[in-house]
Amino acid sequence: MTTDVHTAPATPTAGRPDPLRRIALAGGLLYLVTFAASIPQLALFADLVADPAGFVLTPGSDTAVLWGSWLEVITALSGIGTALALYPVTRRVSRIAALGFVTSRVVEAAMILVGVLCVLSVVALRADLAGVVGAQADALGVVGQALVEVRQWSFLVGPGLIPGVNALFLGYVMYRSRLVPRVIPIVGLAGAPLIIMSATVTMLGGWDQVSVAGSLCALPTALWELSLGVWLTVKGFRPTTLTIA
Repeated sequence: MTTDVHTAPATPTAGRPDPLRRIALAGGLLYLVTFAASIPQLALFADLVADPAGFVLTPGSDTAVLWGSWLEVITALSGIGTALALYPVTRRVSRIAALGFVTSRVVEAAMILVGVLCVLSVVALRADLAGVVGAQADALGVVGQALVEVRQWSFLVGPGLIPGVNALFLGYVMYRSRLVPRVIPIVGLAGAPLIIMSATVTMLGGWDQVSVAGSLCALPTALWELSLGVWLTVKGFRPTTLTIA
């Protein structure tokens, strides 16, 4: 990846405010929103994922699933927002990495939204075809199962795999530019191959999407995203030639 400008640390002009503080704050807050909104979905979708056919055929409240779907939409949109908010800075370091990060975030969001549409379709089936019996009920259960399977695969390809790609692009930019302490992008760059490997093993049937091994492989990437969001929100970018130009 090419570097467009020299990014060695520099001291900002005395008394001059950081002109990129708002960019750092926006990117940091959006990272924290993405992180927070993505956590509850495992619990909110638990009943649906455990027994899709039973969920469709059994009357009950859809509140948890609807809230989970809305949080997924927030996750998708705020994820794109992180890439767009940071783009004015990341492109100064590497246009290829900056565009790659925007693209991977859009792909991740698209996968999340595909899953949301599948979940909402299951909710609609439950509402529109409640009380069916016999062969129609069996067919409805199969459709519900299929929609949930699509949601699970889109979740694996999106939030399960693409964050590793995100970390490679943005981690490179943050490590090369020194805009944040280097230990933060090092965690992201180290965690990227782990989460990509974990998603690959899951695709090949090595372990389940929700497993101890998968969670351990995803931990460094989660730590990278959380620490980056907190640092950008609280501290902003470190003084470099990028921030005082």
